[in-house]
Amino acid sequence: MTIKLVLLRHGQSQWNLDNRFTGWVDVDITAAGRAEAVKAGELMKAEGLHFDCAHTSVLKRAIRTSDTALDVMDQMWIPVHKSWRLNERHYGALQGLDKAETTAKHGEAQVKIWRRSYDVPPPEMALTDASHPANDRRYAKLDAAALPGTESLATTLVRVLPYWHDYIAPQLKSGQTVLVTAHGNSLRALYKYLNDVAESAILEINIPTAIPLLFELDANLRVKSHRYLGDPEAAKKAAEAVANQAKAK
Repeated sequence: MTIKLVLLRHGQSQWNLDNRFTGWVDVDITAAGRAEAVKAGELMKAEGLHFDCAHTSVLKRAIRTSDTALDVMDQMWIPVHKSWRLNERHYGALQGLDKAETTAKHGEAQVKIWRRSYDVPPPEMALTDASHPANDRRYAKLDAAALPGTESLATTLVRVLPYWHDYIAPQLKSGQTVLVTAHGNSLRALYKYLNDVAESAILEINIPTAIPLLFELDANLRVKSHRYLGDPEAAKKAAEAVANQAKAK
C-alpha cells in the first residue's frame, strides 16, 4: 500500500518579494506567486494526483495558493480544512523587518541561527504589541497561553504535531491522498518529523515556494520516497534562493 501526501509551500508573498520576516502577518501572494501556484497545480495534475482533502493555515497566502492550485486541477470541490496550527513560525520581534538589514545589524551567523536553527527563537514580541496573535480576532477563541510571541522550529513542531496526529495522519491511514499547503517553517517541521532529520541537519533544509513535494508513505506512514515535482535542478536553485535571503547587501 502506498499513500500519497503533498506538502506545498505558498507562492511568493509580497513580503517574500520585499525580503521581510513575515511570520504570522497575513500577507497576500504577488502576481508572481499566483503564477507559481498555477504551475504547482499543473505539476500535480500532470502527476495524476487526485486529492481527497486539503489542509491550509489560516493565512491568506497559503489559502490562496491552495485554492489556485486546486482550481487548475479542477479539484476545488474537495474539503479544505484551515488551522492556525499550520501557520508559519512566529518570528517574534523580527516580524516586518528587512532580512538583509537585520543581517547587517546582527551578523549573518546570528540571523542564520534565528532563521534556520532548531531550538533558538528570535527575540519575543510583546503581548501589548498590536500585531501579537492574542490581539487578532481570528485567534480569539483560543487559549491566549497557546498563542506565541516567538517560536523556534522546535516549538513550531510542537504546535504542528497535534494537528498532524489528530487530523492529517488518520486521513492518510484511511487511504486518502492529502494536500497540505502551508509555510516554509511549518513544512520544515513536518519534513523533519517525517524524515527523522537530525536537529543539526535541519539547519540546511529550505523549502522553495510553490514546488509540490510528494511523499509516498507506507501503511504506517513511514516514508518510502519523497521528491519535488518538475525539474529537480529548478527545485534545488529555488531552495538555495531561500537560503540566501538573509545575506547582507
